[in-house]
Amino acid sequence: MQPAPTAAGAAPATAEPLDWKFSQVFGDKSPVDEVTDVDIVSAIEFDDTGEYIAAGDRGGRVVIFEKGKAGKKAAFPEYKFYCEFQSHEPEFDYLKSLEIEEKINKIKWCKRQNSSHLLLTTNDKTIKLWKVFEKKVKQVASSSPSPAPATTSDGGKLALPAVTTRETIVSAAPRRIFANAHAYHINSISLNSDGETYISSDDLRINLWNLSITNASFNIVDIKPPNMEELTEVITCAEFHPSQCNIFMYSSSKGTIKLGDMRDSALCDQHAKVFEEEEDPANKSFFSEIISSISDIKFSRDGRYIVSRDYLTLKVWDVNMESKPVKVIPIHDHLRSKLCDLYENDCIFDKFECCLAGDGSYLLTGSYHNHFHLLDPQGKNHTLMEASKFSKTRARGDTATSSAAKANKGKAGAKGVNPDTIDFSKKILHVAAHPREAIVAVAASNNLFIYHA
Repeated sequence: MQPAPTAAGAAPATAEPLDWKFSQVFGDKSPVDEVTDVDIVSAIEFDDTGEYIAAGDRGGRVVIFEKGKAGKKAAFPEYKFYCEFQSHEPEFDYLKSLEIEEKINKIKWCKRQNSSHLLLTTNDKTIKLWKVFEKKVKQVASSSPSPAPATTSDGGKLALPAVTTRETIVSAAPRRIFANAHAYHINSISLNSDGETYISSDDLRINLWNLSITNASFNIVDIKPPNMEELTEVITCAEFHPSQCNIFMYSSSKGTIKLGDMRDSALCDQHAKVFEEEEDPANKSFFSEIISSISDIKFSRDGRYIVSRDYLTLKVWDVNMESKPVKVIPIHDHLRSKLCDLYENDCIFDKFECCLAGDGSYLLTGSYHNHFHLLDPQGKNHTLMEASKFSKTRARGDTATSSAAKANKGKAGAKGVNPDTIDFSKKILHVAAHPREAIVAVAASNNLFIYHA
């Protein structure tokens, strides 16, 4: 990967490794075996300023935290609770006899235009636009004569009630509901740089919406074959270009990333570019197609690079080079010998997210045993950390304290991790990076961990 100016969104080649430290954790302190399914965090997202972070759970709730200010007691500004609201409720599709979960799949912040916040949230079928705003609760004080009381017609004194502000509360209200446009489960939503439109994607289609129109969407990608028996791949994720409103990309279960240009045609089935790495025939196996499926994709801030995550690796692509990625960073190489076991317990289908820092200085993705990886785009500095509130040494971000971290610090890969000791029930699927500062958030079960450097 060629060095580029930090402001452009690509990391400098000589970036020093960051010293990550534990900052805070939100969530119930109950033992892991007592955590209910509805409390598990299923989506996290910073807003474009990084001052707020939203977390959605499988119970359809969204909790927002606001960044505080550093003080004498806290050298680092901590996030504090801002508000909570119920975004989605469980539904039932009577035509298909299908239960629709309330689980929040994705959260996206709209660019702030005034004192209120706007967020898009989605479950499997319905997308909602929420307005989060502060309002003052006023109360009427007992009537008492004012300093200059008014005089009634009969000469009496008129007592005027006094209205005072009792408190300021944060409320959330649904402004738009975008429904009935997807036959399959929605896996991603992405806002356009024009601030007016967004896309939503399911397994076979990508729809373009206008934020102000709820009863119509425009289908821009449709890969559904005439005969479903001929289906060979599905869409796994879609995202708009950060600055060019006509360009978007989507990934597939075949390990390809396709770039679409809405200026070319109304239906973008014929992609403008396709990014795909040829598989070595010698390494082909029964699991090849499963592990090559891309679970998440992200543009760099300048749109020059693409970061993609599949089951075993994290890849960095140059938009100008389609033939192969500029960097392949192994994440789960130590699990290759256990793919059969992972297939039997369905872990091989886990969808790990990835993200890129706003300045491009580091990448972030999750793993098993509540581990997550922080690394530079060149793959030279690779830090493995465990999100755990019970381990004080790891919680401080001292990656050299654990044997696994000690084996991995400064190395590109999880060498030294014994796959037989990994707890596959503990996994970090959802991650988010602050757009401007070295702050990351990771979701482990029902907890939200925040780290800083």
